[in-house]
Amino acid sequence: MAYFEWKGKAITGEIRSGVLEAPNPQVVEVYLRRLNIIPIKIQPKKEQAFPFKLKRVSERELALFTRQFATMLEAGLPIIRGLETLAMQQKNDYFKEIITDIRKRVEGGSSLSESLAIYPKIFNNLYVQMVRSGEASGNLDIVLKRLAIYLEKIVALKSKIKHAMIYPSVIVLVTIVVLSVLMIYVIPKFAELFREAGQSLPLPTQILISISQNFKYFFVLFVLSLVLSIMGVKYYRRGDRGKYNTDRFLLFLPLFGSLFHKAALSRIARTLANLIGAGVPLLQALAIAGETSGNKVLEKAIEEIKINVSVGHTLADPMFYTGVFPYMVIEMVRIGEMSGNLEEMLTKVADFYEEEIDRTVQTLSTLIEPILLIFLGVIIGGVLIALYLPIFQLGGVVGGG
Repeated sequence: MAYFEWKGKAITGEIRSGVLEAPNPQVVEVYLRRLNIIPIKIQPKKEQAFPFKLKRVSERELALFTRQFATMLEAGLPIIRGLETLAMQQKNDYFKEIITDIRKRVEGGSSLSESLAIYPKIFNNLYVQMVRSGEASGNLDIVLKRLAIYLEKIVALKSKIKHAMIYPSVIVLVTIVVLSVLMIYVIPKFAELFREAGQSLPLPTQILISISQNFKYFFVLFVLSLVLSIMGVKYYRRGDRGKYNTDRFLLFLPLFGSLFHKAALSRIARTLANLIGAGVPLLQALAIAGETSGNKVLEKAIEEIKINVSVGHTLADPMFYTGVFPYMVIEMVRIGEMSGNLEEMLTKVADFYEEEIDRTVQTLSTLIEPILLIFLGVIIGGVLIALYLPIFQLGGVVGGG
């Protein structure tokens, strides 16, 4: 079968377009009319000059898919029809193929959760278990809406953390570029000028000129060290021990450690709230929350809590003994268990830490900006002072003469 690009007018008057796989244009036209879309143009899809497909589905694309799927099911559209429509509208070719395959599996008699589980890199255990609970309870549209909200919150959370990291990264990059320009183009011209003057140079200037002369070697050494360090950390993180140690190190980082800790706590609380609300058993919900926490330290703590809960303990007491959950979280969980509103309390914990992350990002932005500007000023200012010291001395000599 071939792919056809189509353009049509919906009954609302909206112009829509997309790509559909079909044996011929006539099938595409029939299909569009079934969707109450009047075809305007149907033509074979042009082959790309470089038919490279990035086999990746972003969290944002997954959240949008989930939100649209939930809306379609809530409106009474059958699952297969909803998957057909979503595949047709999907711009990511790789994701389109996956949705089409899921639709075919559902048509063949498989459940939606079983079909999603075929692609664990896109639909993780949390997603599959919540869909399975929705199928069992007959509330698949409600569960998908919960999932959509959860995924949108996670995307927003990651976006905030990335925003906090962008500014310092840009300042460091600018510093490296400016220093490279000074070392490669500016300082050699000054060095030549000083040699022609024939005057002895101050120690800071001598050091600066020496660094400039060997800067290419230093730069290669710096890049090589950086690449080897990244590769070394990735290799170290292959084992559970390495992941645990590096994640623990991240939690104790100055300024950013608190941000990472709050993000992991928010994610755990939000995951547990969604799973419990969807009817997933607590032990299974704890296992999934640990997997999706994004931090090995908290994942190990959740495993310890799960073991204690399985032998009859409450959820709050084991959380206290792990030492990684703040007192406020433990007390909120304890109140939720006592009142029977654990889902609501966990949602409040997640909301609280998301607000805390907003405040932390603002604080970090306020603190990091002057620190980095001072750092940049000291580096560039030190270079300029070392360059102009001989000129000041030469001026003094001329003035004295």
